[in-house]
Parts: sequence; structure tokens; C-alpha cells
Amino acid sequence: MIEATFLAYAPTKLEQLAARVATCLDTLTGDQIWFRSSANSNSVGNLVLHLGGNVRQWIGYGVGHLPDIRTRDTEFAARGGLSTGELKQLLGTVIAEATATIRTLEPEQLARPASIQGYDLTVFEAIIHVIEHFSSHTGQIIYAAKLMTEKDFGFYNFPLKPEADRTP
Repeated sequence: MIEATFLAYAPTKLEQLAARVATCLDTLTGDQIWFRSSANSNSVGNLVLHLGGNVRQWIGYGVGHLPDIRTRDTEFAARGGLSTGELKQLLGTVIAEATATIRTLEPEQLARPASIQGYDLTVFEAIIHVIEHFSSHTGQIIYAAKLMTEKDFGFYNFPLKPEADRTP
């Protein structure tokens, strides 16, 4: 059943993406984490706060019925104040709660209605939104970390050709 496959995939994908964000955080200094290239841009730190708020609201509140405690504007207003460890802990906690919530769902619950940020949708749509949103910002964080560190994180190292066809 495709629903069961999705319910197994979704938390695993969120854990994978969060691990990539944590790897990037570990390579950056505090100044780099909170660096903004312009007044209209967000820092890696802002994106991590934003991801935490989004996941908590869409999965914790929208799917898991936790209180909606999100203050979205503060995610982007922050200019520092949290260390690498604190950002990783915040994101780790939110992801652990969200993945636990998803793992408790039964396939038929994916069609259950949810109302989040004024949107009326299904639990399935809420989870898809979170994965898509998290993936998008993870890409931004990876790109920023690569620019600042000139490091290849190896997240996508896989053989594109058979071993015999590769040149050294």
C-alpha cells in the first residue's frame, strides 16, 4: 500500500535533511551562521529557526494537535543569540517530535482534514508541504555553507558510471 510506504519514507527523509543541516552547522563559525549578505537575506541561523517553526506548526500542531506556539516573525528577526549546539538541539527536538507524530499515523489518517495557517488541507498535504519546504531550505543552507567554507559535503557522492568506466 502506497500510504504505508509514504508514512515510512516521510520521517526518514526529514531525519536525513536535518542531519545535512546539522553537518553544515558544524562546519560554520558562529559569525558565519548568523551572516546575512544583505538586509533582505536570511542567515543560516534564521533558516534553521524558520525550519523549526514550520515543522512544529505544520506537523506538531496541524497533524499532532499540539498547541500552536509559533511566532514566525521572530524566526527572521533574530540576528544571533543561539549557538551551533542550541540550533542543532532545537532542530533535533522538533524533528524527533515530528517524526514520532508521523510514525504513529495509520494510512487512513492521511486523508484526515487539517487547518494550518488558514489553509484547509489533508494530513498528507501537510506532510508533503513540510518535506518540500524543509528540502528547499536545506538546499539553501548547503549552498551557503559551501560558499562560506569551500567544502564539498559529499551528500550526493554516488557512482554515476560503472566502476570499470571511471577514470582516476
